[in-house]
Amino acid sequence: MAPQSISRKDFIKNSSILLAAGGSLLSSVPSIATEQTKPAITGKAVKLKNVRLETGFEYKDDEVSHTNTDLFLVEIDQGKIKAILPNDPTADAVDAKGLLMLPAFRDMHIHLDKTYYGLPWRANSSKRRTVKDMIAYEQQVIPDLLKTSIPRTEKLIELLQSKGTNYARSHVNIEPTSGLDSLRHLEQALANKKDSFQAELVAFPQHGIYYTKTEPLMKEAAKMNVDFIGGLDPYSIDGSIEKHMDFIVQLALDNHKGIDIHLHESGESGMKTIEYLINKVIENPVLKGKTFISHSFALAHLDQKRAEEIAEKLGNAQVGITSTIPFAGTIMPIPTLYKYGVDVMAGNDCIVDHWSTFGSGSILQKVNLSAQLYGYRNEFALSRSLRLATHHILPLDDKGNQQWPKAGDTADFVLVEASCSAEAVSRVSPVKSLIHRGNIVY
Repeated sequence: MAPQSISRKDFIKNSSILLAAGGSLLSSVPSIATEQTKPAITGKAVKLKNVRLETGFEYKDDEVSHTNTDLFLVEIDQGKIKAILPNDPTADAVDAKGLLMLPAFRDMHIHLDKTYYGLPWRANSSKRRTVKDMIAYEQQVIPDLLKTSIPRTEKLIELLQSKGTNYARSHVNIEPTSGLDSLRHLEQALANKKDSFQAELVAFPQHGIYYTKTEPLMKEAAKMNVDFIGGLDPYSIDGSIEKHMDFIVQLALDNHKGIDIHLHESGESGMKTIEYLINKVIENPVLKGKTFISHSFALAHLDQKRAEEIAEKLGNAQVGITSTIPFAGTIMPIPTLYKYGVDVMAGNDCIVDHWSTFGSGSILQKVNLSAQLYGYRNEFALSRSLRLATHHILPLDDKGNQQWPKAGDTADFVLVEASCSAEAVSRVSPVKSLIHRGNIVY
């Protein structure tokens, strides 16, 4: 018998009823039960014994051949690591059972406000091929999606937590269809998860700034609880690089925000936008270290000499790149960006929504993909690549000296089933526990 089709209206209606009834809407995808996300410890002291920490590198034939580890007793108090002591298997403490302790993961490009996660499965349509096609579709579906966006956002946060992520940079729709409701709903969901998850927000004009007359809403959003001003494909959506980018830059300056724009455009318009933004940051040094380009696919199509020139400019201007680690014909020059000190971050972007269904919620999986793409195969290179998941925090420095964790560090970490960072990256090792600000999330 052929499967019965379901209309968009019935899809949302049925999902709303199930959510209201507290039903489990995505049984095929594992997530943490709501009660598991409630922190077991809040501001109280806790000890963990049998915690595996990396202690140094072993060398053979002038290369790192192995990562040494040992077991320790870790004391946590008031959201900080209080002390790291020799292990005591008899101590009255939570037993970490030899699991490896790593810095908690960060998803630095995601849309927590737009997801079907928690709703019945629906694949993407092949009929929507362009960004403008997707804008038209969003204008249809967003009003219904907003009805259940708070509980679905919470379920998506729980998925991220189950993969070891306790921090995200979330772009949130600011456009005439939803007004400021997407932002308000996301703020409520984050408030409900404040003891176990943290996010910084980007006011994102998903439907263009001038294409759908979003300037007044962006000005309002900039005065609210957002950290970055976003943008979208200035030339192909709004027809002007200068007008679009000048508005974003001035809005960020006026409201003391950072900048994080979506730039899918490749070719000449993409490169002109990148260089225009670099020049704007140089003109306004207060934006250095606070300006990012998400996707930036134009970089993937440069020859090596040109890629090095632009990477050097990005590094000097302290403009970062946030990538979903695309492959096929769009392999980003991340090793070249690293060479020139560019702040490179990773994100899942879409997780089961009308843009893409491939996001798994795992940043560690993104690191694994990057290792495969760029040939990071040996112990040293695999261990270094973990920085893409932790925003540059690594247990060992390049010489094998222990640099994390230290007494006084924020107690944000995961316990994974791996012998070392290199194995965790190579095997996408299971996350067994997440601790956020000293709170045991699960």
